Amino acid sequence: MSRIFSISRTISTSTRTFNKLAFIPPTRLSARNFASMASSTLPKTMKAVLQPDKHSHKLIMSEQPVPVPTHPEDVLVKVHATAPCKGELDWAIWAADFIGDDKIPIPGQDLAGTVVQAPANSGFKTGDQVYARIEANRPGAAAEFVLARASELALRPQNISWAQTAAIPISALTAYQSLFTQGSLDPLALTGDEAARAKNAKQRVLITAGAGSVGSYAVQLAHLAGAAAVVANVGPNNIEFARELGATETNDYTKQTLQAWAAEDPASREVDLVFDCIGGPTLGHAWYAVKDKGTYVSVCGQPEEKRPKDVTKDVHSLWFVITPLGKDLSVITKLVEAGKIKPNIDSVLGFADFEEAWDKVESGRARGKIVVKVSDEA
Repeated sequence: MSRIFSISRTISTSTRTFNKLAFIPPTRLSARNFASMASSTLPKTMKAVLQPDKHSHKLIMSEQPVPVPTHPEDVLVKVHATAPCKGELDWAIWAADFIGDDKIPIPGQDLAGTVVQAPANSGFKTGDQVYARIEANRPGAAAEFVLARASELALRPQNISWAQTAAIPISALTAYQSLFTQGSLDPLALTGDEAARAKNAKQRVLITAGAGSVGSYAVQLAHLAGAAAVVANVGPNNIEFARELGATETNDYTKQTLQAWAAEDPASREVDLVFDCIGGPTLGHAWYAVKDKGTYVSVCGQPEEKRPKDVTKDVHSLWFVITPLGKDLSVITKLVEAGKIKPNIDSVLGFADFEEAWDKVESGRARGKIVVKVSDEA
């Protein structure tokens, strides 16, 4: 998911009170606690991870002013955890026009935290436990406080930890919107709509990197939506894991390409929907697996740029980048609380270990999300 970014639209004198509050369990953080904090004990500065040079992946811990709401939808959130995204340290180069030089370069666009201040008409109130995917052109959540837009926020699942919450937004939103908004599956099937399930039951779905941070959600969601088959393209160590998530078929990419896999039995193996989460050579190989009149969605590159010359199928293909919508996250919240999908976490690191967290994500060696605990409550 190296190119996933959205193109849609030392603490001062209050340290003692602030740290005391940080040790209150989340269930005891009432609106009164946070109203008091917002009015009298909110610090003027905060710790924040910073990327000083967009041409370098070197990160530093810095002291920044606590952000002040300026937009009508701005909601100030105390951050408990964030999750790095592979490739995000290059977004300012890849999408220079969108991100701009005026962004304070704080990474970590995935947010899990508690509302400190919110506009009266935002749908949120002080003390709400929320999560979000913050738009890439604004400062991220690798900081003690962050501004999120009300439209990006959703109430978080109450049956999981803060770390698990932070592992959800970008990965689950990408999977959801790729399968249901851009792809051909009907989302109403997730709530039991029989007509939608009947429609989905006629479709085979192929997901590349099916054990990864995005792919693992896609496998679960496609299975829940009643797809006729869910094919996961994974390595040998993740075959059983993918089947536990809901994959009905797997291909070991270390043994054969998707081109070779599809060629063994095109009539039974071709799929109606390809969702590519890895790019590279697989972006080309997957063309052999999609049916004529099928759909090919990638979050890692333009499928048409890798279309083999001998593939002449009529396929609806697109490179997709997510829209950070709280309403879509609310769907995910219900599924998580019902125990129907679960976050996939590789490891959880402390705020002081931020460099290790981003290095591990960029290495590509993580199975699932790397989470950084920002507060003591996480």
